[in-house]
Amino acid sequence: MKYKSPIVAIAKKACPAVITIVMSKDLPKIEGFYMMPYGDSGVVMPKFKDGLKESTKIGGGSGFIISDDGYIITSRHVVSDPDADYSIILEPEKKYPAKILARDPINDLAILKIEGNNFPNIKLGNSGDIELGEEVVAIGNALGEFHDTLSCGIISGLSRFIQATDHFTQQAQQLRGLIQTDAAINPGNSGGPLVNMAGQVIGVNTAMVMGAQNIGFAIPINYAKKDLEEIKKHGKLRFPFMGIKYVLLSKLISEKNKLPVDYGALVVRETLGEAAVIKNSAAEMAGLKEFDIILEAKGEKITSENSLSNITHKCQIGEEIDLKILRDGKEIMIKITLEEKK
Repeated sequence: MKYKSPIVAIAKKACPAVITIVMSKDLPKIEGFYMMPYGDSGVVMPKFKDGLKESTKIGGGSGFIISDDGYIITSRHVVSDPDADYSIILEPEKKYPAKILARDPINDLAILKIEGNNFPNIKLGNSGDIELGEEVVAIGNALGEFHDTLSCGIISGLSRFIQATDHFTQQAQQLRGLIQTDAAINPGNSGGPLVNMAGQVIGVNTAMVMGAQNIGFAIPINYAKKDLEEIKKHGKLRFPFMGIKYVLLSKLISEKNKLPVDYGALVVRETLGEAAVIKNSAAEMAGLKEFDIILEAKGEKITSENSLSNITHKCQIGEEIDLKILRDGKEIMIKITLEEKK
């Protein structure tokens, strides 16, 4: 009897639920090109047709359907442009408009929905049970062209912290608690599932290390399950909120500004004319002031790898937590009741 790898069965089970997400936008219509003199040669420039726009594909990624009524999980950076339109390609001849239900900026996740029934879908596993060395399969539409691309490997690290860059917005984002895998994750794979040997999703492919081989990262699926629960219960994602502007301190920042500590969150306005402590917010009610340095929240030390937003994200709306504050050279304790971010 011919031997078949267990990955064959996983592919048959999971691939039908993996979809392509296409991002398009109405852009000025190009009717030709012209040469603009520059230096010794020139630069080719597009010539736009006045007043006319056309829908133009400007990006995309992967995702996966998790229910027969069309709920989809992907990475937030795949659907980060609020002014773009998003379409789901299930098969070459099956295309659906997508509704963005929520974007989670803390965990780089998004929940989408397409209308219909009896969609192929994939089961969610428990990322809290995964172990180092466990075999996994990453699935996605590599480079946006090669559909249902599979790569296999192992879990090579847990609870990783990285700073990733959104190639669309060029904004840096800190991600923590990530699953590291040596299964290949390529551009276009973002948002696709990381699947265990039982065919269950344990992570959402999110990033790779440029210039390195076999170092990829996935967001634990339990983060997405929490977001999905919030969407179904409240119709939106709700985030605990203090109501302050702050800068995370580092050794370099503290030395440059002659601050007494090199960790914590310095309460300070970002631009002139705004407030560091938002009026009528939980922070104002608790007595926080500009130039306070929040050293700890809920007993956890605030660092670049464990930011204030990461700590509060694990809390509940309405929960009262303790803050250790450094003010005028003295440490004080403040209690604050977290609000819902509007």
